[in-house]
Amino acid sequence: MKDFLKRVITAPLYAVAAVVVLLEDWLWDDLQRFAEYLGHLPVFHQLEAFVVRLPPAGALAVFLVPTVLLFPVKLVALWLVSGGHVALGVLTMVAAKIVGTALVARIFKLTKPKLLQFSWFAKIYQRITLFKMRIYERLKSTAVYQHLLRLRLNIRESWLRFKTRRKSWLRRRWRALRKFWRLKRND
Repeated sequence: MKDFLKRVITAPLYAVAAVVVLLEDWLWDDLQRFAEYLGHLPVFHQLEAFVVRLPPAGALAVFLVPTVLLFPVKLVALWLVSGGHVALGVLTMVAAKIVGTALVARIFKLTKPKLLQFSWFAKIYQRITLFKMRIYERLKSTAVYQHLLRLRLNIRESWLRFKTRRKSWLRRRWRALRKFWRLKRND
């Protein structure tokens, strides 16, 4: 009975955790690439070069900036939800999560070597990494995660097929137009 109760209580938590982990996996890599792309713009390129040159204490301060800056936004989101504007509050929270993930992902990539110079940070990073690996192993074996992963792969595959078909459709139309113009010129 105790095991059954434990499974009933933890099953929804695993489902939520699987969704969060999967979304964060998607967001982390894609948003990091997007932030890296933005980093090639002249203003951001100079800023990134400055961040890379910072000493470890400065790197730590820069790493904490997104958390400090986005905390008030998250409070506003909670205020909106408590005021009855649930959709706007959730949208604000999601936007803050996406922006925060992009910033943290890029800043962490830039500052990681300096941050790991702090022994306490290196220990925390190692523990978090090990904990995350254990959680991933458990979550990846759940049915919810497997279903979401298949759904993600199906969506990606459908998108790639659509893009390929669209290109070939456009290519056929373009060739037909060129042929029409050539025939019209020869007349």
